[in-house]
Amino acid sequence: MDFEKSKRKRNSDRSFRKSTECTTLIATITVGIIFGFCIGASFPAFSPSKIKLISPIDTYLWDKKPGHLNVISASKSDVSKEVQNHDDPSKIWVSSNPRGAERLPPAILAVESDLYPRRLFGKPSEDLTIEPKYLVTFTVGQNQKPNIDKAVKSFSDNFTILLFHYDGKTTEWDEFEWSKRAIHISVAKQTKWWYAKRFLHPDIVAPYDYIFVWDEDLGVDHFNAEEYIKLVRKHGLEISQPGLDPSSRGLTWQMTRRRGDHEVHKETEEKPGWCSDPHLPPCAAFIEIMAPVFSRDAWRCVWHLIQNDLVHGWGLDFALKKCVEPAYEKIGVVDAQWIVHQGLPSLGNQGNGENGKQPWQGVRERCQSEWKMFQDRVSDADKDYYKSIGVDLLNITTAH
Repeated sequence: MDFEKSKRKRNSDRSFRKSTECTTLIATITVGIIFGFCIGASFPAFSPSKIKLISPIDTYLWDKKPGHLNVISASKSDVSKEVQNHDDPSKIWVSSNPRGAERLPPAILAVESDLYPRRLFGKPSEDLTIEPKYLVTFTVGQNQKPNIDKAVKSFSDNFTILLFHYDGKTTEWDEFEWSKRAIHISVAKQTKWWYAKRFLHPDIVAPYDYIFVWDEDLGVDHFNAEEYIKLVRKHGLEISQPGLDPSSRGLTWQMTRRRGDHEVHKETEEKPGWCSDPHLPPCAAFIEIMAPVFSRDAWRCVWHLIQNDLVHGWGLDFALKKCVEPAYEKIGVVDAQWIVHQGLPSLGNQGNGENGKQPWQGVRERCQSEWKMFQDRVSDADKDYYKSIGVDLLNITTAH
């Protein structure tokens, strides 16, 4: 009797468990269906007609020069992903395009320009009888016309000549035949670095292999630009300057002094305590800012170093090492083609005399204060960067 009761009890328990499991399963399925419906309702309606598959695009923009092909590449992910974000798939959106140009088809983009003057008539393809490979700029006043005339003649037809006029006088240069082919830009009382920042954007000067950014008071009796470039290429210099003749005025650094027994030099010895490292400025990886020459790639970096408000460029020479690697190999002085720094204070006289000071004194004070400001900005930028990636700058400095 007891056995029968026990058997009936076990059967009753099994039936209850099965009923409970079935109820749980039904509840789970119901909750899943409701949850799935809610998730699906939160997405826009799917329409196969709005899916647009676009094969990878490689667009080659027009440029005749070997090695100057401009390529804009838009992958399928760049294009189709963005297209799906628009209600109208016919609208163009290419995320890999330059900022602001995402709505343009890649094949129409002209991402770079040049300084080649063009005709107002005829076929565009026939405008240019010669395409200069190099650019030289001088920041000038009319008092230096004889000197600039002589300097320009050291540069062949392979150079575009660009004059920045700080005294506002341009037509006075028409007496020179070469001036009629040159490009003239005039803004009163501005320095060459002010001009360079605003008119020598890397995408504007991209056709040029080398960019010379020179002062107006340089003697060039022993300088030939084509021979200079041969030596720069031979020795792998990305940033360089001609050696300075020992007779040059204001010759401060041993690094930029011409050596008569070298074609090129990349390092020197300075006064005790001036160089913390033989591979760092001013013992190496260093040139001055009076007559610098930049490769196209180096200029793309250096242009970004130039500060909008620090117009004299003082201190820039010590920071150029950031733009090439290794800097002590790719920055140097060309001794076999040398110049004389005449030290003519023409632009300096464009300042204002205040509090009994001469105009040039105010300019010099501004130069010195800008040097300190630039040093501080570079130092702060380095600290901010290393802090952002969690690196102790002191440890890096100690290790090197």
